[in-house]
Amino acid sequence: MSKYTYLKEQVYEANMEIPRENLAIVTFGNVSGIDREAGVIAIKPSGVPYHKLRVEDIVLLDLENQVVEGNMRPSSDTKTHTLLYKHFPSIGGVCHTHSTYAVAWAQAIRAIPNLGTTHADHLTSAVPVTEVMSDEMIQRDYELETGNQILDLFAGGKLNYEETEMVLVACHGPFTWGKDPAKAVYNSVVLEEIAKMAYLTLHINPSAQTIKQGLIDKHYFRKHGKDAYYGQGC
Repeated sequence: MSKYTYLKEQVYEANMEIPRENLAIVTFGNVSGIDREAGVIAIKPSGVPYHKLRVEDIVLLDLENQVVEGNMRPSSDTKTHTLLYKHFPSIGGVCHTHSTYAVAWAQAIRAIPNLGTTHADHLTSAVPVTEVMSDEMIQRDYELETGNQILDLFAGGKLNYEETEMVLVACHGPFTWGKDPAKAVYNSVVLEEIAKMAYLTLHINPSAQTIKQGLIDKHYFRKHGKDAYYGQGC
């Protein structure tokens, strides 16, 4: 038995949440997880349908994208995942889906505005969207450059990756992350619901505005930070 079976099981279960939550169809999407101490990443193999996926199929790699364990090719998005792990040191899981509403916003190349308290419960900003990738970036190393597109959103302290755990890659789709693979998928579920609500809101009222800062702060900080009081705590 692999000494990383625990990590494979964690990542397998997180990947199986993608079809359960209707976040992607057939083989689309992937979730990874990392053992920081060992420097090992576990990720879904490329092109394997969810109904055929097994724990033992999960591929292990190091942070340089070299396979440590597994007989299948890792997800084609692996380099995006590893780049995020390198630059976001506190995250333990990354999720990429092709969920309908989030992808629609990404294809429209529009950030998702913070229109209500459901959104504000999870982040204070809009859900950001990257720039459209240049032809030069596409031709260089597409998956690596996808990660660079995400990192650019956080350059210069414009956003904090620990507070904004979800982004849209222009013309492509959503990436989310969290403390572990399960939280990364949870954030993908939340993002899809936020994307759907924003779409419907703007369809009903195209002039709808971002909610006021006081409401954003109240809803975000009652769930996050040292003074949070939502839920049952530890």
